[in-house]
Amino acid sequence: MTERSCLSIILAAGEGTRMKSAKPKVLHEIAGLPMVAHVMNAARGAGGTEVALVIGHGADEVRKAAGRFKPSPEIFTQEQRLGTAHAVLAAREAIEQGYDDILVMFGDTPLIEAEPLLAARAKLAEGAAVVVVGFRPADPAGYGRLIERDGKLVAIREDKDASEAERKIGFCNGGLMAIAGKHAMSLLERVGNSNAKGEYYLTDIVEIATSEGLEVVATEASAESVLGINNRSELAEAEAIWQRRRRRQMMLSGVTLIAPETVHFSHDTEIGADTLVEPNVWFGPGVRVAEGATIHAFSHLEGASVATGSQVGPFARLRPGAELQEKSKVGNFCEVKKAVIEKGAKVNHLTYIGDARVGAGANIGAGTITCNYDGYGKHFTDIGAGAFIGSNSSLVAPIILGDGAYVASGSVITENVDGDALAFGRARQKAIPGKGRELRERFAAAAAARKAEKE
Repeated sequence: MTERSCLSIILAAGEGTRMKSAKPKVLHEIAGLPMVAHVMNAARGAGGTEVALVIGHGADEVRKAAGRFKPSPEIFTQEQRLGTAHAVLAAREAIEQGYDDILVMFGDTPLIEAEPLLAARAKLAEGAAVVVVGFRPADPAGYGRLIERDGKLVAIREDKDASEAERKIGFCNGGLMAIAGKHAMSLLERVGNSNAKGEYYLTDIVEIATSEGLEVVATEASAESVLGINNRSELAEAEAIWQRRRRRQMMLSGVTLIAPETVHFSHDTEIGADTLVEPNVWFGPGVRVAEGATIHAFSHLEGASVATGSQVGPFARLRPGAELQEKSKVGNFCEVKKAVIEKGAKVNHLTYIGDARVGAGANIGAGTITCNYDGYGKHFTDIGAGAFIGSNSSLVAPIILGDGAYVASGSVITENVDGDALAFGRARQKAIPGKGRELRERFAAAAAARKAEKE
């Protein structure tokens, strides 16, 4: 199987008007990744050596997005919307290169996985000319029925054209198809448009192949695998299915999710075994968590890495570029952005650390912030190993605090602090005897006067 060459043709030319969006339908995201990219990943997982992407509506935007996919697909444009077979033939140049297998997929079916595609390719390897991937919906009404005889697929009958007996068939067309490369062009070129819409339907190749004595069979996928997305409601349904799958994968790989249904993963989230994830945690794109970490409740992570034995949250936010090294801690109501928290360092409460390094074993007190932005550019704060930053301190970047430096609580630090030095950056305290009572009496009298005026 792996030695057979395979071209995956992904049709992404349909409009998404029911999405009520200016964005092309196939660029709407599931788990932070465009739907069409999910389909491409499935194709490659099934051994697809090359991917041809057929685009139409929103072509420029889809072409630009596809350029960011790795590896990039070859782009073809369907200038007119004349049916699915017409769309496949837009990739004629790729088909004619002589692949063993041709997979035809749709860019709005993001839940497809490699297994059904591999099963279809296996049938091609056994000699089938066409393989249709079917499914069994709870309610088949509206779907094309797969008509089989003696284990062979002889036709795909649209619901409106089906007889009463055929409508009772629960095995329906999932839209995905595998075609033997040596037969692909001859079958596609024989598809006509003598139907009410005057379009060229890919499904017609089933009867064409059968009439030529070629073998046509159907394989089966789950209903959710071939779920097509046409509106925001279906997009949300697909997101929920994807999340459910990934949560199960995470737990089976050794990750503890206390309340799985409340945890959101992105398409590329990586979490090591023996990590504990508490309820209501959001993993945005680009998050890597090593084994044995703890992510406490209500935390939001994106573009961050968390090393072994580290703790995050509760109510913490790790923004892109946050790097927590081994056994470090970012606690409740803290935000870290583009900063390294080195081994054993602690950022415990109500703190912002941005564009910074917090040295190994350092302690950052509650309410501390790095003042990294001057309105025009970002500046770096370097906090040495073992440093102690007292609560409610402001570190005005660019600034360097040496190893073991000690900053008194409530300080505004604007100059570098040498290692092991004690820094104060606050006004001298002054106490005036009796002044507190005098202020209270003055304020009380003013309040009483205002009340009297209202009465």
